[in-house]
Amino acid sequence: MPTKFFIDPDISKAETLPASFYRDAEIFEAIKNKIFYKSWHWLGHQDQVDNPRHAHPMVLLDNFMTEPLVLTKDDEEKIHCISNVCTHRGNLVVTSSGKTKKLICGYHGRRFKLDGTFEHMPEFKDAEAFPRPCDNMHRFKLRHWGPFLFTGLDPSFEFQQVIDTLNDRVGFLPLHEFKLDESRSKDYQVNAHWALYCDNYLEGFHIPFVHDDLNAVLDYGNYDTVLHEHLNLQIGYAEGTDTVFDLPKGHLDYGKQIAAYYYWVFPNLMLNFYPWGLSVNVVQPLAINRTKVSFYSYVYDASKLDVGAGSILDKVEIEDEEVVEGVQKGVRSQFYQAGRFSPTREQGVHHFHRLLAQFLNA
Repeated sequence: MPTKFFIDPDISKAETLPASFYRDAEIFEAIKNKIFYKSWHWLGHQDQVDNPRHAHPMVLLDNFMTEPLVLTKDDEEKIHCISNVCTHRGNLVVTSSGKTKKLICGYHGRRFKLDGTFEHMPEFKDAEAFPRPCDNMHRFKLRHWGPFLFTGLDPSFEFQQVIDTLNDRVGFLPLHEFKLDESRSKDYQVNAHWALYCDNYLEGFHIPFVHDDLNAVLDYGNYDTVLHEHLNLQIGYAEGTDTVFDLPKGHLDYGKQIAAYYYWVFPNLMLNFYPWGLSVNVVQPLAINRTKVSFYSYVYDASKLDVGAGSILDKVEIEDEEVVEGVQKGVRSQFYQAGRFSPTREQGVHHFHRLLAQFLNA
């Protein structure tokens, strides 16, 4: 990919990524290899492998990365994230979730331990220099934050810095008590480039113009954006509602009326904390102009579900999709090249574009 991107670090001078970023198929493919394979990804709750000797297959970002993974828990109750690909002929090893003592490929019987270590292969007694380290299933880095799991396939930064930053403000919450509410979890199909969806998420500038109901419960004038190296935080303050976090003494925001903490982790993960719990949004590229957004709702205090900033998520999502799909149509115009950033309202988008340029230029 010969294109080099430049986003001026001075937001008052900077221009957005060019429209070609959202239109070019070669750039879209480079995003997969240079950004998504170099970042960290949401795997969900650890109860997917809730007992020892359990294996749970999954596909990471199907129809984009389409990387076969398997989570396992061994007899010592350690969780592993490994490639679900047999090192003999590339067959998928685990095809269904359940209890198992070993991982055995159904094609030719190659057997692995639950941590992916090669153990046995029929009819290979005469093979020289066998087994080798490459005969083990590939192991990926796995990080725990409370009950939640994240993996990096070939990450260029350490996830602990993300965890430490999250803990600064929401570490007081009892994450192990958060329970998945499948009735409030769903997928949305958006006819737009995945990065346009993130652009929209990363600024509250549009709230008064697009989200009447949300604007009524958030104090737009006090909306904050806090930047960190590979994530940022938007803080929503309450306006005319008592549905706020009960923050402990010594907290960074103690005494403030916080209605929501909106965390974004580069490149495609949103962790939205409300007084009722957590809404996880995973933005999944499907094509250059199609995106799937998966919402997972983890409830802590059900009595606060239908009030405040976190009460109208479906309506807000539909409003966002309409705007983002309009932008998708607009950036196809040959007469749109790039825009400017609002220095007071679009710090998050500027930060995102700088990271995209940094990773793509690497």
